Amino acid sequence: MSKTKCMPLAYARGSDPSHDRKVVILCAFLVASAILLPGCGAPPKGASYRVYVSNEGSGDLTIIDPVKMEALATLALGKRARGIHPSADGKTIFVALSGSPFAPPGVDESTLPPPDKSADGIGVFDIAQEKMVRKVPGGSDPEQFAVSKDGKLLYVSNEDAAGLSFVDPANGQVLKTVTTGREPEGVTMSPDGKLIFVTSEDEGTVAVVDLAAQSVIKKIKVGRRPRGIAFLPDGSRAFITNENDATLSVIDVAKLEQTGTIPIGGGMKPMGMAMSKDGTSLYVSTGRGKKVFVIAPQTQQVVTSFEVGDRPWGIALSPDEKLLFTANGPSNDVSVVDLASKTVLKKIKVGERPWGVTTVTQ
Repeated sequence: MSKTKCMPLAYARGSDPSHDRKVVILCAFLVASAILLPGCGAPPKGASYRVYVSNEGSGDLTIIDPVKMEALATLALGKRARGIHPSADGKTIFVALSGSPFAPPGVDESTLPPPDKSADGIGVFDIAQEKMVRKVPGGSDPEQFAVSKDGKLLYVSNEDAAGLSFVDPANGQVLKTVTTGREPEGVTMSPDGKLIFVTSEDEGTVAVVDLAAQSVIKKIKVGRRPRGIAFLPDGSRAFITNENDATLSVIDVAKLEQTGTIPIGGGMKPMGMAMSKDGTSLYVSTGRGKKVFVIAPQTQQVVTSFEVGDRPWGIALSPDEKLLFTANGPSNDVSVVDLASKTVLKKIKVGERPWGVTTVTQ
């Protein structure tokens, strides 16, 4: 904080007492101003974080200013930008890229064009430079991933290879791939950094990978077409979205067993999740259901729901947890939701078919 010098009272000697009082008041005002005014220790104006959106259809990254509620830039990455996470130091954004053709459920894959394997990888986006600086191998058809606690490894689901790859992004190497289940998608690390949970859309299971042993130690049967994974902050339980059952599975992490199911209503397609820092609220996007559901993890009950946009998928909370961001694929926009009122403040146009959302503090 910059120092503010006040006129000494000796300067006013010989003046009347009221003048001395004015000097004292002026001094107090200047000290207070040094504390409160910009440039004297107060936070800078504008957003303290940015929102980053991966756009699967256009293969690029949109940067959003959450205060102005507008897109600042949309920058090229590569084909089918999907999973997105910041590095441990907050200087880099990692984005999963894939050269495999779009294959929605029910499509005859024999009719699709061959995959472009040269496009597969993990894009490394430098936040300060605002550009992708390189692409590193991420195994075949990477979709989602988790970042290790120390930031040295990425754990990447390989959708067409039924496995999880251990990737060293600094050296650009795939160190190992373990089989987890057909069509793996969701990848999330336990809060203690010891386990990785990986969903298998085709098998309806969650593979539990022990990171020390680098092997699958158990497969847990859940619902149909499991997608996302979210842990309580204390790591005691995990929640799995089951798209085709309109439910969430509750996993006891110590026992590695499913202990409950949370129904969210017919017609809903639970997909992505965001857990509050205190573990009291779990936000769930529902794809074609167009809504976000709020679940109380302690009671395992639906608290409320509200409509956000067309087919919300990726979902993220602002650092202060006052806003929620959802990527709405068909409408090519991101909804900004005020969580106090549960209303959409604005829908911001981004690239084509936005997939994932993350926030990074500046």
